[in-house]
Amino acid sequence: MNWVENLYQSFYNAIVPDQRYMAYLDGLKATLLISLLAILLGIAIGVIVAVLKVTAVNYRMKWLTTVCNVYINVIRGTPLMVQLLIIYNLIFTSRDTNELVVGAVCFGINSGAYVSEIIRAGIESIDRGQMEAGRSLGLDYMQTMRMIILPQAVKNILPALGNEFITLIKETSVAGVIAVTDLTKAAQYIGSRTWDILPPLLIAAACYLVMVMGLSKLLSVFERRMSKGDRH
Repeated sequence: MNWVENLYQSFYNAIVPDQRYMAYLDGLKATLLISLLAILLGIAIGVIVAVLKVTAVNYRMKWLTTVCNVYINVIRGTPLMVQLLIIYNLIFTSRDTNELVVGAVCFGINSGAYVSEIIRAGIESIDRGQMEAGRSLGLDYMQTMRMIILPQAVKNILPALGNEFITLIKETSVAGVIAVTDLTKAAQYIGSRTWDILPPLLIAAACYLVMVMGLSKLLSVFERRMSKGDRH
């Protein structure tokens, strides 16, 4: 049973001595904060870009479509870590820069490109008669979009949005390259102290798994409630 004792000792050393569990908790807080801010920013950017693209097509503003497409293609065509380093070194050059803010902004900008395409597809899935019905009631284009089209589009794209948010949470694990002590970085630090990197990484992986499963459960509950609302 020596292997069981060794396994227990490895995980004990990765958690208990020097209150190392606090490092995981602090890293988890940083990961959750970056993820939350990035999700909010990504939704805001995604909605704006998606509406602009649809509006540009309807009003034949080709330059606006071009600007949106350049943003989407650049973000989707370059690695996230490279974007993170560019934003950190090019835009946030002050010594007082908050790395958490930089991470949230970068991940939000990255997520916004994917969210915008998801929302655009959702908007285009709504029957054109819905827009015409809104306009016939005296609503202008943006009012119809905000009050009629977008609420229906959200129901159609919720699973895809949920997958994007889950991906975003996992992608925050690269935030350590700009000196953010997130969950992954905390696990690497503890591994360097214990000379046994695997137990801390397994603990970090378990934390990510719990977060993803919790978000998946929350999204499934939300989807069920929205479907019940449709039936009523």
